[in-house]
Amino acid sequence: MKKTIITVLGKDTVGIMAKVCTYLADNNVNILDISQTIVDDYFNMMMICDCNKSSKEFEVLATEIEKVGEEIGVKITMQHEDIFNLMHRI
Repeated sequence: MKKTIITVLGKDTVGIMAKVCTYLADNNVNILDISQTIVDDYFNMMMICDCNKSSKEFEVLATEIEKVGEEIGVKITMQHEDIFNLMHRI
């Protein structure tokens, strides 16, 4: 299984988790782990997901979830686990 990392950052508002999780459920993306915090009114969430059962290609999912973020006023990025690890390696 190839894991996917989704990050969500932005000003805290009602419904961020609901919108993101609804999009993922509608596209058969399984959430394996989730961490969320709010610091000084800023929302920060990281999810580890499994997209293997989705009928959509990874690039389509990444583009669509980014648009969900734009609609709700947050920045959402979706990356393959390997790329995420390489980008955040010290």
